[in-house]
Amino acid sequence: MSKCPCGSKQSFSTCCEVILQGAPPETAEALMRARYTALTVGDIKFLSDTLSDDIRAGFDEIETQKTSKNAQWKALDIREIIDGGVHDETGSIEYVARFRLDGQSRIHHERSKFARENGRWLCVGGQVNPKSSPRQTVQVGRNDPCLCGSGKKYKKCCGG
Repeated sequence: MSKCPCGSKQSFSTCCEVILQGAPPETAEALMRARYTALTVGDIKFLSDTLSDDIRAGFDEIETQKTSKNAQWKALDIREIIDGGVHDETGSIEYVARFRLDGQSRIHHERSKFARENGRWLCVGGQVNPKSSPRQTVQVGRNDPCLCGSGKKYKKCCGG
């Protein structure tokens, strides 16, 4: 039994292969993993068929086939999953796909959006190289109340 390329640690035959052969994925994550696996095995039709109509119009099958064939697929790292469960209608997944192409190590970092259309999960868009919100820091003045809640001034408590 070979491990599934999606990184689930399951066998290919019990994981993504059944979805590639037509079983509907139960979650957005299952579709995301199957789409990655489709890319690794060259199933470009599956990739196209699991896009919403408006996204499919801009899908370049020839370029995708070329990349699929010439790349050495290394790993799929799922970073964040928001919704997309069995009972959800939408979801988003942030992931990083690692591969080698033309002798160079590369990554594809994306936050993909998924939605159920007619009861079937589809990829409906995404953002490449998503940026997280900037960190907010709080400046505490010497004479401000201490953040620990003691009621003392910062300089006489935690800032001293």
